[in-house]
Amino acid sequence: MAERRVNVGWAEGLHARPASIFVRATTASGVPVTIAKADGNPVNAASMLAVLGLGAQGGEEIVLASDAEGAEIALDRLAKLVAEGLEELPETV
Repeated sequence: MAERRVNVGWAEGLHARPASIFVRATTASGVPVTIAKADGNPVNAASMLAVLGLGAQGGEEIVLASDAEGAEIALDRLAKLVAEGLEELPETV
């Protein structure tokens, strides 16, 4: 299982617009990914309701994980997106 621990870079956390950006990026990666707070249960990272339900705040640590083929690259890109609070999935990492 590949895993990345990262602090949320969006000041407002994973709410509304940042959550939408993250969910679209996860879906675009083509890799099934879970997301969880550092001490919480993982949820589907491609589900807007599940991501919003986390209530992840800016600066809070989250865990991204996947055991699918291509997980390492997808998780690197998603971790960069979250950590830096980017507007879109980076093309290269």
